[in-house]
Amino acid sequence: MDEIRSDVVGSLLRPDYLKAARDRHEAGEITHAEFKEIEDRAVDEAVALQTDAGLDVITDGEMRRYAFFGHLVDAVEGFDKWGGKALTYRNEEGETHTFGRPVVVSRLKRRRHMCAEEFACLRARTGGGGGGGVWVKATLINAQQAASYYEPEKSRVAYPSLDAYMADLVDILRGEVEELLRLGCRIIQVDAPQYTGLLDPEVREMYRQRGNDPDRLLDACIERDNAVIEGFSGVTFAMHLCRGNNQSKFYADGGYEPIAAKIFQKTRFGRFLLEYDDERSGGFEPLKLVPDDRTVVLGLLSTKTGALESQEKLKDRIHEAERFIPLERLALSPQCGFASTMEGNLLTPAEQEAKLRLVAETAKEVWG
Repeated sequence: MDEIRSDVVGSLLRPDYLKAARDRHEAGEITHAEFKEIEDRAVDEAVALQTDAGLDVITDGEMRRYAFFGHLVDAVEGFDKWGGKALTYRNEEGETHTFGRPVVVSRLKRRRHMCAEEFACLRARTGGGGGGGVWVKATLINAQQAASYYEPEKSRVAYPSLDAYMADLVDILRGEVEELLRLGCRIIQVDAPQYTGLLDPEVREMYRQRGNDPDRLLDACIERDNAVIEGFSGVTFAMHLCRGNNQSKFYADGGYEPIAAKIFQKTRFGRFLLEYDDERSGGFEPLKLVPDDRTVVLGLLSTKTGALESQEKLKDRIHEAERFIPLERLALSPQCGFASTMEGNLLTPAEQEAKLRLVAETAKEVWG
């Protein structure tokens, strides 16, 4: 997969008609079949957008999810959808908002596969892996993100400990990988924004005050993520790291230094999609720790703002990263999805399209 130079993280802005249809479906005003037809239309448009932009990798835009983690909550019984502790997001101006999270309240039980419908429909619309120079990718929640949905006071009735909950969860995630491979998926990306909380000094101190050593927590989470992907062949596993992405706001700051050695060298992922669009992400120095058989996708274009980056500056930054990792092991993408939740970030569809085209065009300029 060395030819993959222009990538996309996952989610795209949801069209207004899809948001309205989801509300109507949840209110019982349209049938499930009618809603599926509307979802299909949105996926078709997402595929056309990415294909026309010239990207090497495309997703279904996560059009069938209410949030990037929604496939877990909708497909697996056991979660209170909005009952968990809300997470606070902020921007550079100090504005904040909170977003509710799920919490596990009963034993996990798979209702259906989390990503099978998404991937099967995407493959049917594109021809699958590498055909015509386009690869399709499935996105999956990672174990650490799902671990944050365990809250002892609410979850202990179902699971006496976090470890007990995670044992069931790893089994479910491994089953999802097995099903995706059966369907012919060759790129599976896990989204791991919770790791980046361990970059932020304030978040690390919060963990310590709660009695959790952040470095030991990192070790445990890496072990679980490795357990999800261990033993599978014929597939590239990718990990996406960002510092939060909700309606153009974030929740963490800091360079990759506190986690780089363990994430890059102890996980078994072959591809890392890293947020690098502004100074909050730190420098490229941690990339020197990436093993020689791994690829780094530089997330240099922001999905949080509509301002279009300069292609020359993007190329300069790619070559700056080349000081620490060879150019042939680099690729380019936006720093995150455009709509980690249904609400989406604060930019227009036209601005989103321009950024996707810029990713593809810049990649061709740099790598040919």
